Amino acid sequence: MGKITIAIDGHSSTGKSTIAKRLAKTLGYIYVDTGAMYRAVSLYALDHGLIDAEGEIEVAALVQKLPEIKLKFVPNTDLGISEMHLNGENVEREIRSMKVSGYVSKVAAIKEVREMLVGIQQEMGKDKGIVMDGRDIGTVVFPDAELKLFMTASPETRAARRYKELLDKGEEVTYEEVLKNVQERDRIDSTRTVSPLKKAKDAIEFDNGDMGLEEQFERIYDFSQRVIAKQK
Repeated sequence: MGKITIAIDGHSSTGKSTIAKRLAKTLGYIYVDTGAMYRAVSLYALDHGLIDAEGEIEVAALVQKLPEIKLKFVPNTDLGISEMHLNGENVEREIRSMKVSGYVSKVAAIKEVREMLVGIQQEMGKDKGIVMDGRDIGTVVFPDAELKLFMTASPETRAARRYKELLDKGEEVTYEEVLKNVQERDRIDSTRTVSPLKKAKDAIEFDNGDMGLEEQFERIYDFSQRVIAKQK
């Protein structure tokens, strides 16, 4: 059977990455977490003083620095996953922090950042056999993907998931902080001028608010098997 491209889009904290990782592993496909790429650029901006005291990104300065930002997914054989490296340094833990979450949607709205990362993503998936998740995979990165999913759930449900995840990692946050962050990211992601978050016309909408991970995976795996079976 031929390989396909699987594009998984949706709101923050819908579990896209968890499902996409498992799906890719089961199918023997490559997995790409595009959110990690935007998070890494956001971390670079924070670490290099490109975000001012008011929390505004110095866009021109960041754009000028883009050629210096080198991103690479490096396999971690012990964990069985690939981790994000920024300019040769493993930043997987740092990019998942609430601090980075507070800026990633703003960074992702910058035209030049998106152009750079979309180009990298398209190169990664040129031979198919890939599962990629993000905000604009089915609409911009791979508009011809054979399987497109759009994952969603209520902001409250997503905030509760994210809150538990952060607590498990030892971060000191409140549910209210996380909910505010989720809602703000939704607003920025959905209203930005460049590649806004939206459901592709041919995507399957998947509300997982009342589903456990196992049920989600089984349903999405079934979708993928049906599509793959049609390929020559």
